[in-house]
Amino acid sequence: MKYLLTTIVVCASLLFSMTAYAGYEDCKDAYLKKEYATSLAVCLPLAKQGDAKAQNLIGVMYDNGHGVTKDDKVAMKWYRLAADQGNVDAQYNLGVMYANAQGVTQDVKQAMTWFQLAADHGFANAQNYLGMMYANGQGATKDDTQAVMWFRRAADQGFADAQYNLGVMYANGQGITKGDKQAVTWFRLAAEQGSVRAQGNLGLMYANGQGVTKDDKQAVQWFRLAAEQGYADAQYNLGIMYANGQGVTKDDKQAMQWLRLAAAQGNVTAQQYLAGKSADTAH
Repeated sequence: MKYLLTTIVVCASLLFSMTAYAGYEDCKDAYLKKEYATSLAVCLPLAKQGDAKAQNLIGVMYDNGHGVTKDDKVAMKWYRLAADQGNVDAQYNLGVMYANAQGVTQDVKQAMTWFQLAADHGFANAQNYLGMMYANGQGATKDDTQAVMWFRRAADQGFADAQYNLGVMYANGQGITKGDKQAVTWFRLAAEQGSVRAQGNLGLMYANGQGVTKDDKQAVQWFRLAAEQGYADAQYNLGIMYANGQGVTKDDKQAMQWLRLAAAQGNVTAQQYLAGKSADTAH
């Protein structure tokens, strides 16, 4: 079973420092209360005076259209001003803009430069993103060993996406010796934080007895958690567990319910299963 890394799409919204001080504190508090006009009125003078945290928050507001007309180019301007002063939130956000071609021509090498700066300062989001870029060979030569290093740095800080990604690397033996027990450990940490992909993979590990004693009831538990959050792969797997009576009482109606939900989201395996069932009924 090949496990997949989380997708390399990250939203730059709300990535601003929670460190508070007079002026910026009022700006930040108003933003968090969704009082965007007040936040802008307080923050803009600070930003114009060169306050890096305020500059980053103004960037976030233009990035998301909060209190202003959404404008990626203006967001880029404010992020850059803050990033050039060493603000790690802005460095990360600037990297996201380059990676996603927001307000600028896509440039994965520039994205990597800014992620590297933020990652070197211990910013977990940037460390995880940097790991993704090394794992996918974006902006740098593909290097699974480097990917594992950056995933681990972010995972050790409790960052759920990185914990999931590190679990994937262990499960697939990418950049590190394959280790199902280590994969289970990292999937569990991410799953307990609500990562649906980690919950789905942990269910698979229990269902297949990989890195853990086979336990269909535990598999069903983890599949259900992810399936109820709309994760198509888990919906398919939960449907199969009901269809086969594994870890749960056999229930064809429940099986079909979950399989249809997965198929409606484009899960090809679920679609093929249902098509096969329809063909059998036709005969």
